[in-house]
Amino acid sequence: MKEVFILELPMLQFGHIKSRVPIMQGGMGVGISLSGLAAAVANAGGIGTISGTGITIEELRLHIRKAREESRERMGYIGVNVLFAVKDFAEKMQAALEEKVDFIISGAGISRDMYAWGKAHNTPVISIVSSAKVARLSERLGASALVVEGFEAGGHLGTDRPLFDILPEVVEAVNIPVIAAGGIMTGEDIAKAMRLGASGVQIGTHFVASHECDAPLAFKQMYVEAEQEDTILVKTTVGLYGRAIKNRLTDLISNEETKLRIKKCHKCLKICSFRFCTMEALNNSIIGDVQNGLVFAGSKVHKIKEIRSVQQIMDTLMNEYQEVR
Repeated sequence: MKEVFILELPMLQFGHIKSRVPIMQGGMGVGISLSGLAAAVANAGGIGTISGTGITIEELRLHIRKAREESRERMGYIGVNVLFAVKDFAEKMQAALEEKVDFIISGAGISRDMYAWGKAHNTPVISIVSSAKVARLSERLGASALVVEGFEAGGHLGTDRPLFDILPEVVEAVNIPVIAAGGIMTGEDIAKAMRLGASGVQIGTHFVASHECDAPLAFKQMYVEAEQEDTILVKTTVGLYGRAIKNRLTDLISNEETKLRIKKCHKCLKICSFRFCTMEALNNSIIGDVQNGLVFAGSKVHKIKEIRSVQQIMDTLMNEYQEVR
């Protein structure tokens, strides 16, 4: 494998951030991307993201501080992502800003307040979008950059269109940096996104299969063992379809008329269908019960064959990118 020369790579810039590797790690909840993964990505030259969804405000503060400490030596960038649909969205974002994160990011809806909060703290705000229309609105409201996410992504989806169909439209529509997300698995994917005008990429699924990822080993093993036909779209109580790996739970909820017994309502969502408990399903996965929990993953998860370190994943991606370029 060729040696990677980091200085030859394009730099991902927005706000005060100047990342030497143009890769942002996706924020994955519940409990998948916390301080361990975010700090490892930051230390490898990328941008780390802690998911604030499904954890307490105090836990969020502790993970921000831990990630900051673990990445301090290399001056890594750490941000926070919280799903707009959760009730404590505002409180989580305010806590992140008080902890002086490098950026805040959110999807599954737009919060006008989020941009004002970011401006007040001089903190870049990023919106996750899936159309040129929402991209233009986000820029007008004050977004510093955009993550454009295609249908290939894991977790909750905002579109049924492929990333590389949407990406050129969004790039054309706005004048701020655009970060491509959804199905980015190789250096060739990164190079293609850059050719289409992206300033960088966001990667989630690939980083889950890392030693540093905060998910349990059973969760990571589901990724390694997944076949191409093993992902499925299920409608969650958030009101959106999400891409997950097939298991006992997805078999039960794939019929949208099915209603499962909820052991305890967490009252976590602003609007909930109460058909089953999404939070309970995500919590089951994080304690290792991967048959009765939601195991969100991108459409290319079957390409992952082993668990490696974040640095190894990053080195492979950058070498592949250099070779294609």
